[in-house]
Amino acid sequence: QVQLVESGGGLVQAGGSLRLSCAASGSFFSLSAMAWYRQAPGKQRELVASISRGFNTNYADSVKGRFTISRDNAKKTVYLQMNSLKSEDTAVYYCKADSFAGGSWGQGTQVTVSS
Repeated sequence: QVQLVESGGGLVQAGGSLRLSCAASGSFFSLSAMAWYRQAPGKQRELVASISRGFNTNYADSVKGRFTISRDNAKKTVYLQMNSLKSEDTAVYYCKADSFAGGSWGQGTQVTVSS
């Protein structure tokens, strides 16, 4: 199974950028579909972006054109480049891995966008 650790969150002004990283350890990273989710206070966790084993990507409508998900299998890391950030992007961002061995979540990283 894959263990995940997110980093890169922080406080940024509206219109700014951040890049989140999710470092994986253990086996099967290259065989895992990876995704970023977020959860704002009082709201349900929602899918932000995903990337398949074959590098196909998918985005929530709210982030299309602003966020980019990518992965580096050699480094066992998945990234989320976030540009043109808005106050509504404020949330805890979680990384998730899904493989035939099951699913794994990271502990989350806080992103706060000030307006």
